[in-house]
Amino acid sequence: MEGYIQKLSNGKLKRYVQFLEISDDPELMAQYRYWHSEAHHWQEIREGIRAVGILEMEIYMIHNQLVMIVDTPVDFNWQEAMSKLATLPRQAEWEAFVARFQGCSADACSDEKWQPAERIFQLYED
Repeated sequence: MEGYIQKLSNGKLKRYVQFLEISDDPELMAQYRYWHSEAHHWQEIREGIRAVGILEMEIYMIHNQLVMIVDTPVDFNWQEAMSKLATLPRQAEWEAFVARFQGCSADACSDEKWQPAERIFQLYED
């Protein structure tokens, strides 16, 4: 996965956009929101995301469809970072925990679940 270069006022970043469909059970969707909230997320997971070089990560939800936007430095290597992330404290536990919402194997890594999107439009330079 190559990512996309994203311009910001202070330089360029790579941006990754990925999708995931979770269970359409209203209770499970509510729990998924709960465990991703600022008050209830696992601090070790947030720390691990930053430790592998991710600058910003956002997840958007519409019904049971999720969109994750990840901003990284331009020289970021997705595969290397995901391999490292999988070894960090509590990451495997977190992936197993959220698998019940995501309808996948408890031992599936993040990059095995989230599907990359292809950018097909942007406001091109004039």
